[in-house]
Amino acid sequence: MEDFLLSCLLCLLCTLTVLQFLARRPNKTPTNLPPGPARLPIIGNLHNLGDQPHKSLADLAKIHGPLMSLKLGQITTIVASSPAIAREILRKHDQALCDRQLILAIQALDHHQSGLPWLPVESKWRNLRKVCNSCLFTTQKLDSNQELRRRKIEELLEGVRRNVCEGKAVDIGREAFRATLNALSMTILSLDLANDDEGCAKEFKEIANGIMTEAGKSNLGDYYPVLGKMDLQGIQRRTRTHFRRARELFGSVVEGRLVKLKSESYVSGNDMLDTLLAFGDENSHGASMDTEQIKSLFLDLFIAGTDTTTRTLEWAMAELLRNPNALTKVQEELDQTIGKGNHLEESDIHRLPYLQSVIKETFRLHPAVPLLLPRKARSDVEIGEFTVPKDAQVLVNAWAIGRDPSVWDDPNSFVPERFMGSQVDVKGNQFELIPFGAGRRICPGLPLAIRMLHMMLGSLVHWFDWKLVDGIVPEALDMEEKFGLTMEKAKPLVAIPTLR
Repeated sequence: MEDFLLSCLLCLLCTLTVLQFLARRPNKTPTNLPPGPARLPIIGNLHNLGDQPHKSLADLAKIHGPLMSLKLGQITTIVASSPAIAREILRKHDQALCDRQLILAIQALDHHQSGLPWLPVESKWRNLRKVCNSCLFTTQKLDSNQELRRRKIEELLEGVRRNVCEGKAVDIGREAFRATLNALSMTILSLDLANDDEGCAKEFKEIANGIMTEAGKSNLGDYYPVLGKMDLQGIQRRTRTHFRRARELFGSVVEGRLVKLKSESYVSGNDMLDTLLAFGDENSHGASMDTEQIKSLFLDLFIAGTDTTTRTLEWAMAELLRNPNALTKVQEELDQTIGKGNHLEESDIHRLPYLQSVIKETFRLHPAVPLLLPRKARSDVEIGEFTVPKDAQVLVNAWAIGRDPSVWDDPNSFVPERFMGSQVDVKGNQFELIPFGAGRRICPGLPLAIRMLHMMLGSLVHWFDWKLVDGIVPEALDMEEKFGLTMEKAKPLVAIPTLR
């Protein structure tokens, strides 16, 4: 944050005349904007964000209401902080508010022209979405690949067992990342990207963390478009480097598969890559994809899938270790339903309501993308007595909604019991819990993420007891957040396993 403020001051000094000129331009913003905090000259409300924007915006919403407007530099920003307003934005006015506000970290790359999260809702986006929904994340496809995921869960458990034998602690996030990356890569590519020497896993984790970190930083060019090409903070340059490394990784895999497909002796494993390459030849299901689109889709699936799943699993384990009674209840449910010494299967998840409640409660307190991905208004939209103006950036504060005291009793406490017998799900139907978003922009990988989270968390607590390192007592566990495009635990969770 200090680096950002320094860059901000230097930038403002160097470009004062430009900004003063811009400030004198006619203001076309509607007069009936939602209420919001007072604005300072030139910087608007940038000073209100702090280093934890999701928390700062939640505090401001308590003063100014669940639909709030701010001026971030030159960018009019509308923030929703309640389920009712989220419903207006993500469902009622979804068509007018479905496009993305492209941040420069993404806009500077070719990826935004073919990446599913960033494309406007037009034919190319619909084509990619159709591929995902019809051919990658259907129940039939996921069921056919569950044996691959089960093997990767077993590898995760075997790694933890080695730590038990050696008396070592486990970095929960790192092990979850390896398991998720392996499950994805075997399902999509029939490859173990997280190989035994950890080289590829370590490289890809650096790439994913780098992209998410840079994309989550406050970038002056996003607030003052005239400064965008200057890249004063080096964010675009560093992001290009990360993306280039990722594209090289996936490019070699795709090109290698194309060579194999030309061989008469090649036997298809019917993985996602073969399916997608077949689209290019056969226009299957009315969809077609070239190799560049496939590479971009893989970037989206791997970076978003590994990062968000890893973050959620780490937060869930942290909450269970901080709340031993909840951990005991999960283990008792698993013992009674699955039986000690038996492996958890995906078909068992529906019989484990308390485990499901733990995952939902983790989503409520720690949504992986606390402000979801920013949207942009295609046209003026009326919400109640206020106007969301055309081209405004629109944010939905899922973190604030999950801790809204008017919606949740004791909102800051970890209480999985609140979901026992509840019909609230995470599929975008109830807007008090929207970690994956809602509407046409809901995360397409939701079905796979749900399976992986329940399998990893359930297996880790079914087979092992856990205690914190260095004699840390549960109530003293550090739960500080590090804000970014995704929300990670500021201090990685490390715990000591013992066999149950």
